[in-house]
Amino acid sequence: MKKYKTVQTLLAHASINPNQHHGFVNTPVYRGSTVAFPTSESMREGRQKYSYGRWNNPSTEALTQALQQLEGAEGTVLCPSGLSACTTAILSVVGTGDHLLVADNVYSPIRAFCEQVGQRLGIEVSFYDPTIGAGIVDLLKPNTKAIYTESPGSLTLEIQDLPAIVKVAHDHDILVIADNTWGTPLYFPSLELGVDLSIMAATKYIVGHSDAVLGTVSASKRAWDSLKRFHFSMGLFASPDDVTLALRGMRTLDVRLERHYRNATIVAKWLETREEVKAVYYPALESHPQHQLWKRDFKGASGLLSFVTKPSTQVAADALLDSLSLFSIGYSWGGFESLAMIADPKPVRSATSWEVDGHLVRLHIGLEDPSDLISDLEEGFARFNMLRSQQIIEYS
Repeated sequence: MKKYKTVQTLLAHASINPNQHHGFVNTPVYRGSTVAFPTSESMREGRQKYSYGRWNNPSTEALTQALQQLEGAEGTVLCPSGLSACTTAILSVVGTGDHLLVADNVYSPIRAFCEQVGQRLGIEVSFYDPTIGAGIVDLLKPNTKAIYTESPGSLTLEIQDLPAIVKVAHDHDILVIADNTWGTPLYFPSLELGVDLSIMAATKYIVGHSDAVLGTVSASKRAWDSLKRFHFSMGLFASPDDVTLALRGMRTLDVRLERHYRNATIVAKWLETREEVKAVYYPALESHPQHQLWKRDFKGASGLLSFVTKPSTQVAADALLDSLSLFSIGYSWGGFESLAMIADPKPVRSATSWEVDGHLVRLHIGLEDPSDLISDLEEGFARFNMLRSQQIIEYS
């Protein structure tokens, strides 16, 4: 594979081979299951580069090779969704009788997977405070096989001290898994910091256009063989159409993330000035509790942030979102458009607690002009204030 001096050039040129595709710059979409062999002997001897659609094809190979270079990985596999990538990473290294440590602020479907499927498979799971750092050594057991991290964490965006956790883990021959969807390898080179399995819901920033669902897992040399074997044995496969959309989106990852970062910082700082806002959770803000860790380990921030309103009724909080015209209300994030949703971290915490009054609102800041987004939020807050003041009058 070619070597590139900068990540920007890598994103623009990785896996582009016009000479292999009749001069076309982009790899065509290869849809298909059956691959024909010229002879029975060539099939038996495995002499052909591609032998079956699920195992590999030019579309999936182009994306995996590009991501492998971006991540600095020994190898990369593709999964049909971000959640599938998370569970694939876990099950490739953890099995019956093993102990898995999981950050308390992970994506809630991972908690559900651990508590349901993990329990059925005989995997022992413990959740830990994401701010524990090197103190995680006290939670290790003789059968601890892996530590599952997500930094920043889901909804509340705590930053973990990954280098400290990696050191403890590797000193005890334990693997570290990281969901790196928020930072991507562009802003958080997790494998360089010692993580063994780096996950992305490529649905988000890699695809970047809200039109495909995809997951990726990239492995260090230490974890690659087990990941490759498990992925193959499970029959996991990503649609070549989604793969092609991801490869297209990856070309502009740098310029899009730069805009998401800039816009989100502007909106986050503005939110800090609002009387209706109790707290803003965005690691790039100096007010963030782990800002110094973010500054040390990250090269930038993406577009996802959260804030907590001052205490109000659910009706007032809903009105804030329902009044927005540029923010769609919806799940997922990472696309060009801005999104908003209300979430409650309390039911998905066990090692820590969420006792904050007010409603947590998660925003994904898209590629729009931030002044337009702020104007939109101002209208939402106006509606929020009107209903909140009615609440105060009713209870006075």
